[in-house]
Amino acid sequence: MPKIGMEPVRRRALIDATISAIGERGSLDVTMSEIAGRAGVSSALAHHYFGAKDELLFATMRHILAELNTDTRRAFGLAITPRQRVSAVVAVSFSDDQFQPQIIAAWLAFYVEAQKSSDLRRLLRIYARRLHSNLMSGLTGILPKTQADRVAEATAALIDGLYIRRALKDGVPDAQTAIALVEDYLETKLNGRSLP
Repeated sequence: MPKIGMEPVRRRALIDATISAIGERGSLDVTMSEIAGRAGVSSALAHHYFGAKDELLFATMRHILAELNTDTRRAFGLAITPRQRVSAVVAVSFSDDQFQPQIIAAWLAFYVEAQKSSDLRRLLRIYARRLHSNLMSGLTGILPKTQADRVAEATAALIDGLYIRRALKDGVPDAQTAIALVEDYLETKLNGRSLP
């Protein structure tokens, strides 16, 4: 059996530690030393793998996006109809792997930091385009393109808004309720009724 090098293991440990530290602190105001300690490596080794803290934060956000993309692709593999594709996007957004306190706190912190960091802003734009595209992949099979575009935009805003409310520990407390809210909106729009 081939040996797995320590570098990928340590890099992943540092990313996991970053998510944990941000989740606990609720901001990106964490040090490389704190992250390294959580990962069980020296601060020097953390700097060796990632250079500056900004590079580690960028790698962490890329990791979160990659995990979300992998989960969505897996869910799409099980979806047969366009409507099931839309529901798959919603379900993945609020899955146990994604809708957990540390990941939610990391998203909120990254949104705040993206106002100052062009690299993080670029990653968040990629996320927004991908979410929109994934929703459109199902919605265009159900609605005319203009309507599908509006429903995709509103659905993405609902998903992001529910993450923000959860990060602030306000509003929707659990994933099932969040999914139900988004699905209620979708059912209303897909059945041709307008919201009151």
